[in-house]
Amino acid sequence: MQVLQVQLEVGPDPAEVGRARRWARSRLAGSGIGDDEPLAETLILLISELVTNAVVHTGCPAVLRMLLGGPGVRVEVTDASDRAPARRQAAGDDTGGRGLELVDGLADRWGWQREGAGKRIWCEIDRAVEEPPAAPSAPLGKVLLKREPRVYL
Repeated sequence: MQVLQVQLEVGPDPAEVGRARRWARSRLAGSGIGDDEPLAETLILLISELVTNAVVHTGCPAVLRMLLGGPGVRVEVTDASDRAPARRQAAGDDTGGRGLELVDGLADRWGWQREGAGKRIWCEIDRAVEEPPAAPSAPLGKVLLKREPRVYL
C-alpha cells in the first residue's frame, strides 16, 4: 500500500493552530477519511494538541507532517527547540496542562526524538480492523472494532 506524506509549515503564532486543523481536515478528507468519522475527530484533536505545544511552549516555527495510507495514520510535529516535551500535572480547574495526557490517552503510540538542533514529537493511530462476527447470531456484514479511548480523570 502506498503511503502519502503531506506537510505544512506552521508559524510561531497561536492563530496557526486553527489553520493547521483546517489544513489537516482537508488532507484527511482527500485521503478518504471523512469529517464525521471518529478517526478524523481524534486525529484533529491530536494535531491540535501537538501543534499547540510546539507554538505555545517553544515560540518556534514548526512543521506538521501526516503520513496517510498505511495500516494507520502517523502525525509528526517538528520544531527547532531542544526542550524535551514534558507532562504537566494540571489541577481540576486549570485550563491547560493536559495536552500530553490527552495524546497518551488517544494515540495508539506516541513518542519523541531529538532531530538536529530541535525535536520531533509523533503519534500514531491504527485504523479500524475488520473482524468476522463474534457470534453466529450477529448480523451479516463487517464488524469494525474500534479502540476505546483511555480517559484520565
